[in-house]
Amino acid sequence: MNIQHILSDKIKQAMIAAGASEPVEALVRQSGKPQFGDYQANGIMAAAKKLGKNPREFAQAVLEQLNLDDIATKLEIAGPGFINIFLKDEWLANCVAKANQSQTLGIDTDQKQTIVVDYSSPNVAKEMHVGHLRSTIIGDSVVRTLEFLGNQVIRANHVGDWGTQFGMLIAYLEKMQNGNATDMDLSDLEAFYREAKATYDNDADFAEKSRNYVVKLQSGDEYCLSMWRKLVDITMQQCQRTYDRLNVTLTTKDTMGESLYNPMLPDVVQTLKDKGLASEDDGAVVVFLDEFKNKDGDPMGVIVQKKDGGYLYTTTDIAAASYRCHTLKADRAMVFSDSRQAQHMQQAWLITRKGGFVPDDFILEHFTFGMMLGKDGKPFKTRSGGTVKLADLLDEAIERASVLIDEKNTELSDSEKQAVIDAVAIGAVKYSDLSKNRNTDYVFDWDNMLSFEGNTAPYMQYAYTRIRSIFTKAGLDLHALTGEIAIGNDKEHQLAIKLLQFEEVLLSVVKDGMPHLLCQYLFELAGIFSGFYESCPILSTEEPTKTSRLLLAALTAKTLKQGLTLLGIKTVEKM
Repeated sequence: MNIQHILSDKIKQAMIAAGASEPVEALVRQSGKPQFGDYQANGIMAAAKKLGKNPREFAQAVLEQLNLDDIATKLEIAGPGFINIFLKDEWLANCVAKANQSQTLGIDTDQKQTIVVDYSSPNVAKEMHVGHLRSTIIGDSVVRTLEFLGNQVIRANHVGDWGTQFGMLIAYLEKMQNGNATDMDLSDLEAFYREAKATYDNDADFAEKSRNYVVKLQSGDEYCLSMWRKLVDITMQQCQRTYDRLNVTLTTKDTMGESLYNPMLPDVVQTLKDKGLASEDDGAVVVFLDEFKNKDGDPMGVIVQKKDGGYLYTTTDIAAASYRCHTLKADRAMVFSDSRQAQHMQQAWLITRKGGFVPDDFILEHFTFGMMLGKDGKPFKTRSGGTVKLADLLDEAIERASVLIDEKNTELSDSEKQAVIDAVAIGAVKYSDLSKNRNTDYVFDWDNMLSFEGNTAPYMQYAYTRIRSIFTKAGLDLHALTGEIAIGNDKEHQLAIKLLQFEEVLLSVVKDGMPHLLCQYLFELAGIFSGFYESCPILSTEEPTKTSRLLLAALTAKTLKQGLTLLGIKTVEKM
């Protein structure tokens, strides 16, 4: 159920009937204040200007062509030509009833795009740290929402698994194995990488062997490839444990590392040369882009092949775009990565377009995000100034949530208590991030994120269990409840409207890659329900009002649970 689309279609047709010509948009938006109705149509003025007509007069002509008798109680012209729409309680009640009976909560789930989503992207032989959190959980939330709306989503974990450092890592793995080290000795990947680098810097023979192994690896040597694969497998097994703890849907099958595109890179460079886009410059192969200027005001050069024959991230990203379009047959590719990569992606995809590696209708989108900051306003670090491992962050979340839940003196069983601790801990970390606009930096604050007040995971999870408790107290199954819905006051009207706006927010999430819009919606829904609950008695009221209000409560609980699920946040039945 998408009220916005329903109204937009009807008003657009009325605008055309009143004299407007395509392209014309009704620009229907949710009203900010109740006195201006439930929705407003804001497209009248632009259409009137094109026609050379007075906007209010054109608005009146539109109303004469518009029949919303079954949907609205009142339509009014406001200001210079807005149309305010007041929705009918009976129509809302019918829509809510249908949504309640639907497995998808009345949401249209017939989107049919094939979409590649590139997110998380850890590096081989390095542990995931807090810098990987935003890409991983923002990308996963968008993936879940895209799938819920009916799309086929291909998860692409663009792992850093190729490059000159792998000669060093293979040589050090060999050194460890010769010393009878086991895989368990590789569990601390950070130490492994650090020690490999120290050995490389201080041992000339080791460094020479490392350089030789790079050449062998890149030429397809079986021994080097097997050692490289071992490093990748150990890393991804560790990453998978973190993904599982985070309740993220990535699996090892979704790994599409940089190495995947390596065989394509010579052809990418040759194509750019053949098309006159790339040229030799001081031994390297460079594409000069007029759209980007260097500090001297000249076209910026983007290297696609180094003097030594090696390739750059740009070359890999061009190949990845082509692979996702032609091999994976996708309609759209979405990449979630740090805002510092914005110019790099713009340049890579500009070259991709210029080189004809993808057709014009293939959608390439880069969704950036800001940094996680400490309370001092600087990048989030350990007390000693080091990088915070993601596993350590989640351990601390569990510890803090355990203390918090213990203080509540809950009457939960041990298993129920552990489920609540896990849901609150991981949910708090994720929601704290997801509830912020991804384009901004945000301050990581344990006290705020674990609070049961405000726009937090614990508050949202408690809001869900609070509604569940209503049905538990009444001995009812909220999924099996049937009956009629009647909306008889402003609180019920407001709640019904909010419930029916779920689809609108989900469409915004997948269009703009903005999970914080869903967080804000759920927070507002919980607040509106709270107001409804305080003003409208449920279990103590008479039938048929009791069942009607129970049905409104049931859809609220389902919507909160579904929304949190799309954010990758668990709910519990009791807290």
